[in-house]
Amino acid sequence: MGIKHFKTAEFDAAVAAAPLAMVDFWADWCGPCKMLSPVIESLADQYEGKVLVGKVNVDEEPDLARRFGVMSIPTVVFLKNGQEFDRKVGVMPPQAFSGVLDTNL
Repeated sequence: MGIKHFKTAEFDAAVAAAPLAMVDFWADWCGPCKMLSPVIESLADQYEGKVLVGKVNVDEEPDLARRFGVMSIPTVVFLKNGQEFDRKVGVMPPQAFSGVLDTNL
């Protein structure tokens, strides 16, 4: 499955169906987002079949970014059964994200 690139219309159903989801809010022009992208891709491979890993382009899906109160990017939001329970803002090492996932699997 890899990384799911979300559109607003499909977002709610997809994250509600997943017991655990990690969503990266990003943009093409964002340097730190580009730095974080390989980390997100690696985590998607590592947690394949256990965690829904998705990306939301804030320029293409501003309503989702607004709904989650994303003020700076990259912002990674963690959801359990469709409800946000944690978030990380900025570039961080993979362990910052895997720690949250491992604790909630």
